[in-house]
Amino acid sequence: MARAITLTLLIALLCLTQNSAPQTLPPAKADGFVYTDTAVDSSTILIEAFVDPICPDSADAWDPLKEAVEYYGTRVWLVVHLLPLPYHDNAYVASRALHIVNQLNASATFPLLELFFKEQGRFYNAKTFNMSRASVTSYIADFASRVLGNSYQSTILAGFRNIQTDLKTRVSFKYSASRAVYGTPFFFVNGFLLSDSESPTNVSGWKSIIDPLIAAQEDTSEKLARSF
Repeated sequence: MARAITLTLLIALLCLTQNSAPQTLPPAKADGFVYTDTAVDSSTILIEAFVDPICPDSADAWDPLKEAVEYYGTRVWLVVHLLPLPYHDNAYVASRALHIVNQLNASATFPLLELFFKEQGRFYNAKTFNMSRASVTSYIADFASRVLGNSYQSTILAGFRNIQTDLKTRVSFKYSASRAVYGTPFFFVNGFLLSDSESPTNVSGWKSIIDPLIAAQEDTSEKLARSF
């Protein structure tokens, strides 16, 4: 699991982002993309996933997590946070593209994330080494238009000139830092971090975490019902 970045470097990067553009924290809207917009109550199991769209480990972890969330349906609520890691050259631009697409059509956010996961090889470090930043941005805007339609290419590219999409991407980075997240993928369940050894790599791993939580809820409900 790619967690090599040190907390010292993460803090330094966080300080740099604070000085280059005006920004108010906390943000008006909570960070993260909600995978399924379903009703949530105190018994809903919250899963938070911190991912980098250009991180191979994030890509490997996505399908088992997605399958588990779909298996449990309304019993779980998944929120995905973006952490563009500095050693993945195009992670920040890819993350910003996700924020832009989310603004244009929220339902296209996860299809684009999955497309990045599927075709990471097009963006990973050496592949774009000889391209300028402007060329990379245009390249990623064109790539992102595949989920919205080619007619959106210019609109997506214009989104990179909008300071608000930059600030949203920074908020995602700062939120990760505030949760002491320094690599990807990181997972939290009901607010608690899963360690490397606990982080599931398959659906059965997720079931081994979620099933006991559901069983404990049902046991508590039964005991409460008997008390009346």
